[in-house]
Amino acid sequence: MNERKKVTLPYLFKKVQNGEPITWLTCYDYPTAYFQDRAGLDMILVGDSLGMTMLGYDSTLPVTMDDMIRHCQAVRRGAPNVHLVGDMPYMSYQPSVETAIRNAGRFMAEAGCDSIKLEGGVEMADRIAGIVKAGIPAIGHLGLTPQSVSALGGFKVQGKGALQAKKIIDSAKALEEAGAFAILLEMVPDRVCKIITERSENCIIMSLGSGPDAHGQLLIYHDCFGLYPKFKPRMAKVFGEAGKVIQEGLIEYVKEVSEKTFPQPENWFGMTDEEYNALDELLEKDKR
Repeated sequence: MNERKKVTLPYLFKKVQNGEPITWLTCYDYPTAYFQDRAGLDMILVGDSLGMTMLGYDSTLPVTMDDMIRHCQAVRRGAPNVHLVGDMPYMSYQPSVETAIRNAGRFMAEAGCDSIKLEGGVEMADRIAGIVKAGIPAIGHLGLTPQSVSALGGFKVQGKGALQAKKIIDSAKALEEAGAFAILLEMVPDRVCKIITERSENCIIMSLGSGPDAHGQLLIYHDCFGLYPKFKPRMAKVFGEAGKVIQEGLIEYVKEVSEKTFPQPENWFGMTDEEYNALDELLEKDKR
């Protein structure tokens, strides 16, 4: 593959202008980031979903800023050309605009992110505005917002009713006016997503389970490749059964080690007879 050029905001907006969908996946580690960059992905989200996919929590709430920074650093090293988005974890921006700006700045300064993402509608517009005024590109997140899943009544579609749909549409406009260059719509009805996309003026609309009419798509990497054992969301498509391949390989490894068929001579290192004999003489001298 030829060396890629860095994916910039003007490049993303040009894709939108040309009617070319933007590709976006989550990622949390160096080797996966390397593969995603080489695949030609436009954007990577180091999501706080790593709390579930990587750390084994039942929700995203325990994830800390230090967790996020460490994983963003690893992904940046693996994918230097992709537009890297740092996901602001629970309570890293909710307390105040100042808190939001400081933590957004950590993503940029410590991890080399290109932008940040935070959850919430109209009530978070001032956080978006503050972050953008500080010179940091920001992405909004509406619909199913995992950090507020308890208040939303669980992991379910948001905006199925007219009033709730109108609230999401109004929030999208508020975030755009606050300066968000993009908004992620998660588990929002497709027709609501289409309305928001058609009404956006200078804002990229991305879909996660919200239909085909956005400017691009996001999926959770672990869902795409069968790597998350607890469940498979409806909006995910499995593009490769990597989890199955890994499980079969692990079973085979345990079997071969147990049966002493691994390792074979090609799997270990030796030394010459001459050096071994010299070593034997040295050990014999130690006994005298």
